[in-house]
Amino acid sequence: MSKHQKDAHMELWDLYDKNRKLTEHTMVRGDEMQPDTYHLVIHVAIFNSNNQMLIQKRRHDKIGAPNMWDISAGGSVTAGETSQAGAMRETKEELGLDIDLHNQLPHLSITFERGYDDIYIVNREADINELAVPNDEVSDAKWATIDEIYKMIDDRTFVNYRKSLVQLLFDMRYQYGAVKRD
Repeated sequence: MSKHQKDAHMELWDLYDKNRKLTEHTMVRGDEMQPDTYHLVIHVAIFNSNNQMLIQKRRHDKIGAPNMWDISAGGSVTAGETSQAGAMRETKEELGLDIDLHNQLPHLSITFERGYDDIYIVNREADINELAVPNDEVSDAKWATIDEIYKMIDDRTFVNYRKSLVQLLFDMRYQYGAVKRD
């Protein structure tokens, strides 16, 4: 029995090619990625009617960006999942919120060195006191304005996203596309 067969909690990722076509290959999270293979991650940015983004604080024991504030939800899409299904699952796991993205495309898809990052924008209210936080991945959550997020980026308490990306998320709350509609 391999070490992966012993670990019931292993996370399996589908692999894509450079054209974002699904291959027939998978990999176990944490294993070294083979050359010219890519995986899919998602982020969900949730906004309320007060023009605030719901942000989460990653637990102190997370491998990436421990104890840092981050966009509402995010993570890797697991084998067999669609981008939408992964975004819905991660939002439920990290915040305890049910969102329906079945008929929604990502607002943005950003290519990074080892994959593709689909970003969904959701407009909805949520009572901080009713979120399923803290949990295995998230230690806290709160609503924040763009200026508060910028300050946290400057203070290095927020994941070091480009401020222009944060601005774009706020700007794209109500529409798709690069062209601003009146």
